Amino acid sequence: MQAGLLIIRLVVGLLFAAHGTQKLFGWFGGYGIKGTAGWMESIGIKPGVPMVVLAGLGELIGGLLFAAGYWLPIAAVLLIVPMLVAIVKVHGQNGLWATSNGFEYNLVLIAVVLGVTLIG
Repeated sequence: MQAGLLIIRLVVGLLFAAHGTQKLFGWFGGYGIKGTAGWMESIGIKPGVPMVVLAGLGELIGGLLFAAGYWLPIAAVLLIVPMLVAIVKVHGQNGLWATSNGFEYNLVLIAVVLGVTLIG
């Protein structure tokens, strides 16, 4: 069971961390702080720059903590909050299915993070 949880933590945690670096540094095809801030402001998340920094740091730090298996409750909050914001501000109005840009994937990530955190 431990090896299975390790695989889940590493894949999900490191992908979250990489997603945070897209926001913060423009790595892996991301738009960096200014580019992401402009998009966030266009969907009503203001002020854009501080919100990008908070989201990016949450995903980066939360992802690394999750991958390492440290402070899982804190990591879970840092990862689940941006997913809830994504559901409310971006995907929720499109319904459930990812094929319609819905919140299916966000919900799966929330379930994985919460489930692994509850297992410990």
